[in-house]
Amino acid sequence: MNTCLSLAQLGWRNFFQTQLSFEELESFYPVRISEQHKNQYHYLSTDGEGILPIQPSMPALAVGDWVLLDDQGRFNRMLERQSYFSRKASGSKVHEQSIASNVDTVFIVASLNNDFNLNRIERYLALVHEAQSEPVLVLTKADLCDDVDQYLEPLRKIDHHLNIEVVNALDASTLNGLMTWCKSGQTVALLGSSGVGKSTLVNTLRGLSGNDEQASLTQGIREDDSKGRHTTTSRQLHFLPHGGLFLDTPGMRELQLADCEDGLQQTFSDITELAKGCRFSDCQHQSEPGCAVNQAIEDGQLELRRLQSYHKLMKEQAINSASLAERRAQDRDLGKFYKHTQKEMRALKGQ
Repeated sequence: MNTCLSLAQLGWRNFFQTQLSFEELESFYPVRISEQHKNQYHYLSTDGEGILPIQPSMPALAVGDWVLLDDQGRFNRMLERQSYFSRKASGSKVHEQSIASNVDTVFIVASLNNDFNLNRIERYLALVHEAQSEPVLVLTKADLCDDVDQYLEPLRKIDHHLNIEVVNALDASTLNGLMTWCKSGQTVALLGSSGVGKSTLVNTLRGLSGNDEQASLTQGIREDDSKGRHTTTSRQLHFLPHGGLFLDTPGMRELQLADCEDGLQQTFSDITELAKGCRFSDCQHQSEPGCAVNQAIEDGQLELRRLQSYHKLMKEQAINSASLAERRAQDRDLGKFYKHTQKEMRALKGQ
């Protein structure tokens, strides 16, 4: 990595600058979290790369966060995030899992094969909209697809304003359209399932061959269902030759939404607009009389699949949000109990 990068090249902007007091400007310096490991974070700064050991007193950081360190490299505080991605942890675990922060644009990567899934793309769009980042849908493996339009047509029905780029991740010339979002100081994250070509896309954008020791590993896909295997195992910031920063993420076939109602309303803006014409303000778009949404389905203006996807995701995020809220409340109560117990123990020792 070039050790002479400026803060602006690392993604620093006025949003973060205005959070600093005069005392902090004199006593601390900002660094950006680039990798997360079990016991430590890696970070990038104007002096190069460094390591920040994880301490119990530190908040949970995400790749992309900006934090302040003192002249001894010790943690002071985390700066407010401009954008933040999280999901409910996979499986039965009831806790929030950080994905990334301070991301300008998200490349939602999907492949033009049997693994193409509109419902999954809507999940990713909701996540990106909730984080207030710009989504760009990147359709990979165009060289293996005979009819790209069969994929583009349903996507345009989802959102005709959605930026869509069709690429062959092995051919750098097909990636020129992505450079608009990869300029110096801009941070782009990749989201997508395993096997859609994310690692190959990263390697090509970075100008690396598969034999380069810094290149992301790639794996083939299962021929029976076009599903892939995990190759990226951790979130990591990469630098691009054009000056942008890339945040690759592990493939996420299971993406549980939580605290994502605003993102869903934006993703399904066609339904929310139609709902304004419903007879009842609390219409659930089931069997209520005067439902403008169901009328649009009957008239062929809206697909039933889309309404079903909307209902499913809204219900999912409501259930997960309630579970996470209950877990947070339990954690707060447990924290208060620990503090009270420690206070009593100190008082007993002082007698």
